[in-house]
Amino acid sequence: MVIMKKNRTKGIKGEDIATKYLISRGYKILDRNYRTKVGEIDIIAMMSDVLIFIEVKARTNLDFGYPYEAVDWRKRDRILKTSLLYIQYRDLRDYQIRYDIMEIYLGDRTKVNHIENAF
Repeated sequence: MVIMKKNRTKGIKGEDIATKYLISRGYKILDRNYRTKVGEIDIIAMMSDVLIFIEVKARTNLDFGYPYEAVDWRKRDRILKTSLLYIQYRDLRDYQIRYDIMEIYLGDRTKVNHIENAF
């Protein structure tokens, strides 16, 4: 239970860092932690005419591989299905869509790796 709480705290911190990073680069944040029965999307943003669904992965080390590697086909499938529900719910059918992954490396020096068009 303690590990799960630490991971959630790390995840929230990573999402906060990712959100600040995106805003500083001109993205408009539409939603965070959008949940449905199908899945969850960490950040939903808009840049120009592009609707962007962003999965954030935060790590303190690489013991379990690079953060982007945790976004396997199952996770991508849930994100895709959830994004379609979001588009329908918000009536955002006239936008280009992009799926990004943001790797947040936590530690002495925080590092952000924004992978655009990740899948």
